[in-house]
Amino acid sequence: MKRDREEELPQDFSRREFLKAAGLTAGAVGAVAAGNRALAQEAASSKGLSVAMAGYRYNRVEALVDGRVRVEGCETQFEVAKIGDMNTHVFSEPQAWDVSEIGLHPFMLAYADGGFRDYTLLPVFPLRLFRHKSVFIRTDRGIKKPEDLRGKTIATPGYSSTSLTWIRGIFQEEYGIKPEDVQWVNASKDSSANVSGKVSKQENVLPEGISISAGPPGRDESDLIESGAVDALFHAAEPRAYVQGHPKVARLFPDYRSTERAYFAKTGIFPIMHAVAMKKETLKQNPWLAEAVFRAYAEAKQAAYEQMAKAGWWYDMLPWYGQEFEETRGLMGDNYYSYGIGPNRKALEALFRYSHQQGLCSRVLTVEELFAAESLKLVEA
Repeated sequence: MKRDREEELPQDFSRREFLKAAGLTAGAVGAVAAGNRALAQEAASSKGLSVAMAGYRYNRVEALVDGRVRVEGCETQFEVAKIGDMNTHVFSEPQAWDVSEIGLHPFMLAYADGGFRDYTLLPVFPLRLFRHKSVFIRTDRGIKKPEDLRGKTIATPGYSSTSLTWIRGIFQEEYGIKPEDVQWVNASKDSSANVSGKVSKQENVLPEGISISAGPPGRDESDLIESGAVDALFHAAEPRAYVQGHPKVARLFPDYRSTERAYFAKTGIFPIMHAVAMKKETLKQNPWLAEAVFRAYAEAKQAAYEQMAKAGWWYDMLPWYGQEFEETRGLMGDNYYSYGIGPNRKALEALFRYSHQQGLCSRVLTVEELFAAESLKLVEA
């Protein structure tokens, strides 16, 4: 049985001991330390700066959440929150977080179409997911392949969310299915709201030039597909209808792993869902902070990689965990969850293009305007 985290890593467990226990290589530790020494000199006058942070408690962020990895020169408070709530917090009120995980496409819409400039982005991407797994169909509507969706009715909660923008873009580029080729129903509720939080207004932008109607009040996307009111769902999470095993609801791609691996082999794109936003006023007063935060996220992720490589096979319940980890690295490289602009420019520019093509962003955005200038050349140690 897995021991409690407090038993595994007591309160006085030092950062040096953690790195040793996690098995970080001397080279990795040295590279991180070298980068942080320069930061420490610049941050000396701001030692103890209080930084409020928010995000999900992913394994790749956990060491930052629980304090085993620190943002150099800072005292941090990390609040675990849901993405819909984080989006709303950043775009409206109270904007109390200096650093927050954020939905990438909602941020793009707020920036391009809403004039939002209170926060800027760092090239840290806490959530990435392939999206072929996110298409669900009624099995009694003759839908066997993507092209069969042409002319059908598709429900979705949060039409302009990052996930749904990716799915539509992939379907247009890979299968020739344009948003205007189907009828859309924007569901009034989301059966996965307990995971994602409330849908922010930036996730409910409805473009012109397509057929889209509002779903019945009080009925979520699962109600619609269960009742037969729609033929399919595009849904970021697994909808209730699928989770509960409705006999006429299935994935369009049953072997989505193979489909998604083939998509990556062809395009080199690992779709980005979330980024990290930093309050501009905080960055203006502490320009060194962009690099300090970037390096802290990178160090926390490195700790997760090491845990996965050295102990994942007993720490996780999946029986073939080790093989999956090895095959993922074989296809995508050791640092498959990369941060920084360089290895992610293609994926970012694909989403920028999709958003404009779909009538969401008023123009094609650029990396240089969305991301903090202090972060554009940052690379992982």
